[in-house]
Amino acid sequence: MPKLSPDTGPQRTLTVSNLVNAVGSGLFLTAGVLYFTEAAHLPAATVGLGLGIAGLLSLAVGIAAGHLADRHGARGVSVATLVVQALATAAFVLADGFWPFVLAVSAATGAKAAGLAARAPLVRHYGGDRPQEFRARLRAVTNVGISVGALLAGLAVQAGTVGAYRLLVVGNACAFAASAAVLLLLPPVAPAPVARGPRWIALRDRPYLTLTALDGVMAIQFKVLTVAIPLWLVRSTTAPHWLVSGTMLTNTVLVVGLQVRASRGIDSPRSGGLAYRRAGAAFLGSCALVPLAAGAPAGVAVAVLVAAVVIHTVGELWHAAGGFEVSYALAPPHATGQYLGVFGLGAGLAEAVGPALLIALCVGWGRPGWYLVGALFAVTGLLTPLAVRRAEAVRAPEPAPASEPACASEPARVPEPVRVPEAARVPAAARVPASAVRRTLTRTGR
Repeated sequence: MPKLSPDTGPQRTLTVSNLVNAVGSGLFLTAGVLYFTEAAHLPAATVGLGLGIAGLLSLAVGIAAGHLADRHGARGVSVATLVVQALATAAFVLADGFWPFVLAVSAATGAKAAGLAARAPLVRHYGGDRPQEFRARLRAVTNVGISVGALLAGLAVQAGTVGAYRLLVVGNACAFAASAAVLLLLPPVAPAPVARGPRWIALRDRPYLTLTALDGVMAIQFKVLTVAIPLWLVRSTTAPHWLVSGTMLTNTVLVVGLQVRASRGIDSPRSGGLAYRRAGAAFLGSCALVPLAAGAPAGVAVAVLVAAVVIHTVGELWHAAGGFEVSYALAPPHATGQYLGVFGLGAGLAEAVGPALLIALCVGWGRPGWYLVGALFAVTGLLTPLAVRRAEAVRAPEPAPASEPACASEPARVPEPVRVPEAARVPAAARVPASAVRRTLTRTGR
């Protein structure tokens, strides 16, 4: 088991807050859709449309929240996003129609995206010499919290009553509120000094935007385990349906046990880019293996699907570790929140379009669709190291803050007057007027 215990007090506070937050997220990820369809009695198509709208509306929220965290302090902005998320989640109990549902879920989804961006400066400030490694620990802890939330949500799903589902929603809101309360114990981080130049520098950084787009394509892999494999397992294989939970448990255990270790050797943007390449190859292998479960005996189908999930999880570990490295290392310290907010756009787009794309290709088209998705991941992995090298090539020295002089530590030197030796001084009476010198030069043609 990797070392997940934090090294410092602030790291412990961030970890506990993240763990409590993840428990609430695990409740919603497991049974959120079931609450809206079974307890709120909304049609499944309506729920899908509302979630898609919420995902699109939340794309730009992370950039704005990250910028606010850079300029006004990351702790206060992070706490505010958790409070909004708690209130919006509590409002789910009032979502008895399409528009109340869209408003509530859009507020909750937007607050979640804003919170991820606002937390980035805290991770960088308190993460020590290697904030990327601390971020990997947080991801492992997040999976522990999601597993706990999933187990609690299973009790509500097993009961199947409206009261049980509403209790799940209330518990979700309380988890976000508790996470905000824990985060208040964190020492505040002073806002970064304002730097000269344009305000929205991340949106002008084309190499970083290219990496964001590539990461967005690669982030579709998260939906393979939650959308494509479950549907393929149920519709196209003879594997028992309980294997849907088994594959998710396998993935979670591997992430908790190996994410920190997978991040240790990735300590530069170039090694992060190479991690994307390895991840793409792993996803290609996994996507080529999954179709082999169709038509096979139940035991063979189980073995094939579990092997595919293990290979996919290895790719996920490399993808996450590479993403941590390039997103933080290529972001200037004075604009960490803004840059990480931009980087989150890729994952947001994958969240919005990934399920429909995978259903159309992997489930609708079948075997060729799986091969095409795997090839898409592999090509993305090959392109990412090239994009990283380009981003490194155009990195400029960070501009000096506007509030401080460029060399504040060294006072400006005033040149001393030149001392002329006494013997070399010309008596005042012998000095030639400047007007006479000019007339002489004019006559001689000089």
